[in-house]
Amino acid sequence: MDKYLQIEHVGMTFEKRGVRFEALRDISLTVAQGEFVTLIGHSGCGKSTLLNLVAGLGRPTEGVLLLANREIGGPGPDRGVVFQNHSLLPWLTCAANVHLAVERVFGDTESKLQLAARTKKALALVGLAHAADKHPEEISGGMKQRVGIARALAMEPKVLLMDEPFGALDALTRAHLQDELMGIVATTGSTVVMVTHDVDEAVLLSDRIVMMTNGPAATIGAVLEVDLPKPRERLAMATHPRYIECRRAVLEFLYEKQQRKAA
Repeated sequence: MDKYLQIEHVGMTFEKRGVRFEALRDISLTVAQGEFVTLIGHSGCGKSTLLNLVAGLGRPTEGVLLLANREIGGPGPDRGVVFQNHSLLPWLTCAANVHLAVERVFGDTESKLQLAARTKKALALVGLAHAADKHPEEISGGMKQRVGIARALAMEPKVLLMDEPFGALDALTRAHLQDELMGIVATTGSTVVMVTHDVDEAVLLSDRIVMMTNGPAATIGAVLEVDLPKPRERLAMATHPRYIECRRAVLEFLYEKQQRKAA
């Protein structure tokens, strides 16, 4: 496998007021370029902690993380992050929110015209060209998340990191954005690592599903290859034998194997 993103024997221990808490233990995972990988597990299993380490928002107490053969030592534009909260600046328009990221990454090397073109292209990619001049308060929750995705993609990151990006949305909006994300990833060829609690979302979107054991000292319990054909059409997948098999395997891990261990 192409070793694009490498997580090698990573452990993470937090210490507060003299009390140590081991969140992650001996995590090893390789993600290929262009692969879509989801992290799934019960609350408290360290999914977001692991994603934050890849984002460079923390340093592991053990092990190393590499992206394109370079050690991850902190945040950088080679990793675009989309959180559950859209984190848009309310006093800026949608275009200005995206332009802020574009200017930060490309401002020293490109003209204002080129920066504007990048901003426009990113908004068009998520279907929001018509909302460029609107402020966050003037658009829906789903549209705000699409602006957040546009902002991350506009930086042309090596890896797109998503921490439950659709978790706060209603079911219909969530389904619509999942479909849009599949289209965007197919167009851009992005490498994606996403945290989710949603089994159907994981199976629909992923090339591989990484199932985490319960914390503390959480680790990778199993990795499932989702060898379903692409592009994936939601209704067709619902009755596809392999989709049903993958869904069952994840549910069995989460609600039988891990639940028994927790009992």
